[in-house]
Amino acid sequence: MSQQTINILRECTPIFSILQDPNRQEIMVLLYDEGEMSVNQIAERLSLSRPAISHHLKHLLNAKIVTVQKRATERYYSLTLDNSLMLLKQLIHSLETDHRLKK
Repeated sequence: MSQQTINILRECTPIFSILQDPNRQEIMVLLYDEGEMSVNQIAERLSLSRPAISHHLKHLLNAKIVTVQKRATERYYSLTLDNSLMLLKQLIHSLETDHRLKK
């Protein structure tokens, strides 16, 4: 495997880590379906506590899977997949290139 592929794989690791958690998956699906939501709005729809939702949103923010906007006293979260999709596409492309070169 090329060093480039290894580097991209390492960049993708937070994405894979996020995607393995069912609660984070639920939050992502909810944000995908509903768009921008506050922690309270998410808590009304899921069987998770507000602190648990905030914890998961922090991880999603760190992985750049969600963005946040503050309005008055509320923070609104929305799904942003552009960066993640770009990294995953780069990984696939690099793996395909490595595979072709190995043949």
